[in-house]
Amino acid sequence: MSDIETRAAPEARPVILTIRGRQNFDDLEPDGTELVTGGLMTVTPEGYVLSYEESELTGMKGTVTTFEIKDGRVYLTRSGTVNSRMVFEEGKQHTSLYETPFGELSVDIRTSRLRQTLTERGGLLEVRYSIAVEHTVTGQNSFLVRVREKN
Repeated sequence: MSDIETRAAPEARPVILTIRGRQNFDDLEPDGTELVTGGLMTVTPEGYVLSYEESELTGMKGTVTTFEIKDGRVYLTRSGTVNSRMVFEEGKQHTSLYETPFGELSVDIRTSRLRQTLTERGGLLEVRYSIAVEHTVTGQNSFLVRVREKN
């Protein structure tokens, strides 16, 4: 018998994600969106992973969006027709590259609030942040993700 312990990969469970986004640009009325979609939730030793497939409704059909919550950070990754990886960490700024079919942009994210109450059964993830595109601040944004078990 081997001393090597084998571990099963964490199991992804189906969930319902309600994602509310809000964008506040300097001279415009605030813009809010809400998306309710099926997704997957994986509980890992480090935290949680939420993922879902974008649709025509979001304008990113062919893209998978993943939220990885661990170590006081949220990593938002999109891969497919849109590719990006944004890091949210309360009180800190992170710069990332955002690839679109039309070209690449440098995006600075400064997170002012990051709260999460996730458990194996679901919960909430809230992030508030300012965004700067090509180092020019474009506004204040937030998203709230509600996760619940799929019946």
